[in-house]
Amino acid sequence: MEYFCSSALILVLALAGSLGAHAQTEVTLIAPGGAREAITQIIPGFESKTGYKVKPTFGSGRNTRQQVARGDAFDVPVLQQPLEDVVTSGNVIASSQTPLATVAVAVAVKKGMPKPDISTPEAVKRMLLAAKSITYPDPATGATAGANFEATMKKLGIADQMKPKTKLAPTGAAAMEMIGKDEVEIGLTFISEMGDPGIEIVGELPASVCPPTYLFGFISTHAKHPKAAKALLDYLASPAAAAGYQAARMKPAH
Repeated sequence: MEYFCSSALILVLALAGSLGAHAQTEVTLIAPGGAREAITQIIPGFESKTGYKVKPTFGSGRNTRQQVARGDAFDVPVLQQPLEDVVTSGNVIASSQTPLATVAVAVAVKKGMPKPDISTPEAVKRMLLAAKSITYPDPATGATAGANFEATMKKLGIADQMKPKTKLAPTGAAAMEMIGKDEVEIGLTFISEMGDPGIEIVGELPASVCPPTYLFGFISTHAKHPKAAKALLDYLASPAAAAGYQAARMKPAH
């Protein structure tokens, strides 16, 4: 009995020591703001399972790519397309590229307002032309959602017509805040950024005019903790992480 208790105590101490050592390891992650809600929900499960700590940094889609492409050191970069500059920079392990989730640009209105028809490209075009004002995140800040929506307006042939009634926002969250305050009639950004309590989500834009954006994870070639980085990337792509993406209105890749 004494031998059994002693062995059990040794096992407990060994496990505690292992988790304690992991707790000293901080894994750094960079990701676009559109993934903030999902990743902040996923991180606690990873930390609880592994004992590692995660330090996340969030920015615009374009700026996160630029940071990684120029060699800023993060253990795990999570990035939106396009990825060519990042992969060719040599600052990520190309073979580690892992699809994590997709996120679509969606339409929102102030809570209580009628929801317009956006079921087809033609309906979206009518809705935009009829709107008195619209807002979306400024592509000049590096916002991928804004760049995607501007490409949509060009596809619909109404880019010039929409300029006079467009009020750009610095971020997707800021665009939704403007809608909630009734400052603008129609708001567009990634659906994962539509958390303002003053809005109602109308729905995603048709994929034929605004395809969903893919989110990919990598292990950095500059990772200070490659083993921990791989563990985090694996977890971000695991079934355990799926609930976090779904809660943020994203679609898990796995």
